[in-house]
Amino acid sequence: MAEAAGSPPPPVLPDIDGGCIANLVPALLRRDDRYVAETTPWLPELVAGARQVVLLVLDGLGWEQLRSRPTLAPILSAAPGVEHPITSVAPSTTAAALTSITTGRFPGEHGILGYRLRVEGEILNVLRWTTGSARPRDARRTAPARAFQPFPSFPGSGRPVPVVSKSEFGGTGFTAAHLGNAPLHGYRVLSSLPVEVGRLLRAGEPLVYAYYDGIDRVAHGSGLGDLYEAELRAADRLVGDVMAELPAGAVLVVTADHGEIDVGNRMELLGADLMSMVEFLSGEGRFRWLHAKEGRAVDLAEAATERYGATTWVYPRDRMIDEGLFGGRLSDGLISRLGHVALLPHAPIAFIDPADTGESRLQCRHGSLTAAEMLVPLVALSGTGGA
Repeated sequence: MAEAAGSPPPPVLPDIDGGCIANLVPALLRRDDRYVAETTPWLPELVAGARQVVLLVLDGLGWEQLRSRPTLAPILSAAPGVEHPITSVAPSTTAAALTSITTGRFPGEHGILGYRLRVEGEILNVLRWTTGSARPRDARRTAPARAFQPFPSFPGSGRPVPVVSKSEFGGTGFTAAHLGNAPLHGYRVLSSLPVEVGRLLRAGEPLVYAYYDGIDRVAHGSGLGDLYEAELRAADRLVGDVMAELPAGAVLVVTADHGEIDVGNRMELLGADLMSMVEFLSGEGRFRWLHAKEGRAVDLAEAATERYGATTWVYPRDRMIDEGLFGGRLSDGLISRLGHVALLPHAPIAFIDPADTGESRLQCRHGSLTAAEMLVPLVALSGTGGA
């Protein structure tokens, strides 16, 4: 049945029981033929029975953006599985999504429920692992990463899974939170990533995790124009370079944490009428949490719906939890990290928090439940030696 004219599009929800990034690592660790065929039909067939797997996460590579630019990424665009996307998690943002990939758990379980979260009366910037805005403070002692997110990375692997990522990420709070004790094999320039992956495969590692953030950085900085297209070409070449390192029996699996939507300068600053009911803000521009003043949560949800319902999905917190958008059952300790009302735009806009000055400089954003943000590719490729 067609939607009524002017009605909002349906949100793309995380596929809790199927093809979702949170289910990927557990599936890769149990990649026998029968398991793939009967339990994970969304996993590319090439993975079944592979002796070694490289999981390469290209931060920000949305399925819609890839499929609309096939000539720019010929390797990825021709890869088995590219026709069938999987979903990100809610919120579709890096902190939550990468933690779901590495732990095999949904945000409602691991507790990294967004980019900026309420913690003990302050706002924790998860990617920087700092609190405070005017003078950010290192939060590694006040919010120890492995207590904040206690689940191990790559559960059930039976051995530490090596991670190939930028050297500069080593020792950060977020790295500790989502990678735990996984050994980091850092690279300083991109050409080193395939070389490090090849060394680990030749050493016999059954699973290697690799991460590259270039697409996301370019999209945030300059949108989906010519610089983005140049970066997409470079990422496709990177995939080819990793394929060249695969020995016989090894498979490269490529996915992403989220897609992107070009917002530009279309930013919304909440008016005084709504802010009169708000204590403070958290989250991000496309998954903005409003923390209501005492007794004002219902009024705030109604006022936000009236003001922004034509462009935005307005979710009271309890509705999101009841509908299982975060996956798992949230404990009281995790619920306290959330606001009372969430604004998730389906239009290309963002809700700005004046306390987060860096947000105003972003061209592309993500976090909401649109197809552009929620759908990511999942492809598998073998090397010249064959799988």
